[in-house]
Parts: sequence; structure tokens; C-alpha cells
Amino acid sequence: MVKVSADSTCDLSYEILNRFNIAIVPLYIIKDGESYKDGLQMKSSDIFEYVDKHGKLLKTAAASVTDYIEFFKKQTEDGSSVVHVTISSEMSCSFQNAAVAAKEFENVHVIDSRNLSTGMGHIVYEGALMAEKGMSATEIEAALNELTSKVEASFVVDRLDYLYKGGRCSAVAALGANMLSLKPCIEVKDGKMGVAKKYRGSFDKALRAYVKDRLEGRDDIVWDRCFITHPACKHETVERVRQCVNEFGHFDEVIETRAGCTISNHCGPYTLGILFIRK
Repeated sequence: MVKVSADSTCDLSYEILNRFNIAIVPLYIIKDGESYKDGLQMKSSDIFEYVDKHGKLLKTAAASVTDYIEFFKKQTEDGSSVVHVTISSEMSCSFQNAAVAAKEFENVHVIDSRNLSTGMGHIVYEGALMAEKGMSATEIEAALNELTSKVEASFVVDRLDYLYKGGRCSAVAALGANMLSLKPCIEVKDGKMGVAKKYRGSFDKALRAYVKDRLEGRDDIVWDRCFITHPACKHETVERVRQCVNEFGHFDEVIETRAGCTISNHCGPYTLGILFIRK
């Protein structure tokens, strides 16, 4: 039997995790010197409340080698093989820690997703489908490593204060963007985050332009599934994006998911992305 597991940064819904029996290794949120497990002991709403009250971000930390060893031991005690997917090694030491832990086992395979949030979630989802079909852990590992370069992950950010507080945006850039009503699109490429484009106007207007740019007229997209992922956007905003996705694309399935603590801490509540796989 092959079990597919992932770090909490995959941002997949409980429904998907339960459907495939995907076990999760939580990363940590550091608050006032204390560590809290992402999604278990800390929620995204707790982070937003803290930032609003104190004006500063919390810190995040990877799962330790010991955490991964204990997790892999539990997952393999019934003789199962494990394929574990981590957040990009360019963004966290999670992959390195998991890879060190995996050396203690003969049947644990660790995948560097080269992505984050449901960009990573696509890798996990595809791995779970492969396991369901009866593919071996070695076969799944090879297929997922090839898939990592085909995931297209991007987000539009409404509020720049989280990026600024996290050191990912200068005060001058944040002030200029706010004065010009600019909404940057953050894109993941080669495992790293960078600014792809800046949209002007309201958040909703920017999101429509963003979805159109991402989907219209393309023939290189796998139309099986698209994730709409956000930390705390309004229902109306998400539904407008869903309508745009259906207008400019033709996915078989459009799934809304919520970003977990680790991702939310770096991008703030009003961030939204559409994430899918290219051919």
C-alpha cells in the first residue's frame, strides 16, 4: 500500500484530505516565543486578529527532522510506503528536514513540490490519484517530480502591509502601490515567488483582469481541475472569480480552498489565486 502525505502548506480542504486519507505534517506558527501547529493549534483568523492588534507579523517555522521521523514511523508501521510532498525547498527547510528523516526508512519518498499552497496541493492530489490507481511509490515519485514544473501558481494581493511587514516589499513600494491602487500578482517560478504583473483599480476589477490574463485563449492548460484559493475573501468575491474562471476557461472542476496559517501569515487576508496544471 502507498500512502500520500503532505505538509500543512498544501492548503487542501478537509474533504479532499479525508477522501484520499492524506495525512498532514503541520508547520509551526511562532507567537510570543511559543510554537503552535498550523491548522491544529492556530487558525488564519487568529493571525489576522494578532496583526490587527499588534501591527506585526508572527513567524513561521518548518517541521523538524524529529517531527518527520515520528510521522514517517507512524505512517509506515503497517508496512505501507509513503510519498510525502513538501513546500518548495526555496521557501522553507521542510524538504531538507523531511529528506534527512526519510533516510531512516526504506520506503519513504520525499517530493520537493517547488511550489506552495494549492500549487503544492495539485502535486498532492495527483499523487493520491496515482496511489488510488495502484502505482508504486517509486513510480509516483518519478511522475510527481516531473509534474512539479507544470503547476501554475499565482495570487493577486490586495493589501501590501503583510508583504511589507514580512520584508518582501519595501515601505516605498508599498506606499506607491497603495497610492496608485496597484494590486500585484505574485507568481511562483522555479520554486520561488516573484511579482509577475501589477493590476490597477479595485480588488475585484484586478481579479477579473488577472483571471482573463491567466486563462483566455490558452491551449496549454490541463482542464481537469482548478483551485481558487484564498485566506479570507468575501463569498461574493470568490463567486465572481468562479464566474470569470468559467467564462475564460472550461475546467471540469473548480474547487475553492482556504489558505492555512503559514501562507496567510505572509500574504494577508485579502489574497486570491487560481492554480492549475499546464500540459
